[in-house]
Amino acid sequence: YLGEDGQPVAVPLIQKIKQQIATDPTLIPEYQPPLGIAEFNSRATQLALGRDSRAILENRVLGLQAVGSSGAVRLGAELLKRCYCDSSSWAGHVLLPSVCDETLAGTFEAAGIVEVRRYRYWDDEKNRVCVEETVEDLENAPEQSVVVLSASGHHPTGGDLSQDEWKRVTEILVKRRLLPFFFLLAQGLCSRDIDQDSWPLRYCVSLGMELMCAQSFSHNFSLYGERVAHLLCVLKENTTLVAVQSQAEKIVQTLWARPPVEGARVVTTVLSNPAHMVEWQEGLKGTVERCMLMKERLREKLRLLGSPGTWEHLIKSRGLYCCIGLS
Repeated sequence: YLGEDGQPVAVPLIQKIKQQIATDPTLIPEYQPPLGIAEFNSRATQLALGRDSRAILENRVLGLQAVGSSGAVRLGAELLKRCYCDSSSWAGHVLLPSVCDETLAGTFEAAGIVEVRRYRYWDDEKNRVCVEETVEDLENAPEQSVVVLSASGHHPTGGDLSQDEWKRVTEILVKRRLLPFFFLLAQGLCSRDIDQDSWPLRYCVSLGMELMCAQSFSHNFSLYGERVAHLLCVLKENTTLVAVQSQAEKIVQTLWARPPVEGARVVTTVLSNPAHMVEWQEGLKGTVERCMLMKERLREKLRLLGSPGTWEHLIKSRGLYCCIGLS
């Protein structure tokens, strides 16, 4: 997210907290545990699932600090290969949206998952989510496939499902025993509401589903260089949590050994302070409003130029992204 000068926006709250951390004599520059700062993992989990989440109360959620969203995906892929692959009935299929970050397939393949396929998600001609095609492809997916889903602010189209459409998709996930792997990369920057942006994730958890979720704090905390991210693993039973955690520790030792500290401390400081939370969320609302205004201005400019076609899809997109639809 860039300002009018074309540079990443320096959020006053984040800058202030960075200065406080830099001058705090009690914060020792020591290595953190392999799975990250415990309070950061706890706060990130609560942000995604809600404080009163059934899964949190039943102690069947594992939170893991990661190095960037790509690191969270790689860690999740490695865990799938080691833990989910134990099921002899899983053929190792991962389904990606037809339009997504092109590095995703390579990330899963690098973890040894080679059956990476696509499901239809975006209609380039109509510039909208093709819900019926998505539903059809998921209904025909091999059972127990892993399905990568965007909780909100789909990258790179900005096209999201409605709650009713999510319920249709979730019904198929349950029926076909598909494992959702959510991306929550800009929570609060889609609907201006952090709870609303994570609704699809929370809905699946409320149904008792197992899932993974890669969280990024780059956009919503303006911490692009710190690579602050988190991987959530929601399990069916808490009896398997220790075993999954043990596998995660072994994997992390071969990826980054110890996660970086400063960015995670900034996020933890904000999420653990009610006053900071209020200020942070107000800042997110301002960012969303500016993004909406820019999209509205682009639509109006295209209309005034007499560009053929309709451009309503620009203002229907959510979050930082939109698919303009120009040739």
